[in-house]
Amino acid sequence: MMYQDLLGLAAAICTTVAFVPQVWQVWRSRSAKDISLGMYLIFITGVALWLVYGILGRDLPLILANSVTLLLAGSVLVMKLVFERRAGKPAA
Repeated sequence: MMYQDLLGLAAAICTTVAFVPQVWQVWRSRSAKDISLGMYLIFITGVALWLVYGILGRDLPLILANSVTLLLAGSVLVMKLVFERRAGKPAA
């Protein structure tokens, strides 16, 4: 494995795993009131586009990293919508 590949793998792991604490915090607190709905919508769109790019290029590291990131960031977005609906507040 080349150094460039290791660097890319390390970056993919860091940017993907970075969402785990956020998912855990939102799940544990049952609140996502301070999370920007707009930011997450734009971010998830970008991750989905990177995933499609990886699929089209048959780039397994891009596919894996963006699949997991999409799942984690998507779960935060879903929890935000669900928890705020239950609290009777509009998602903002």
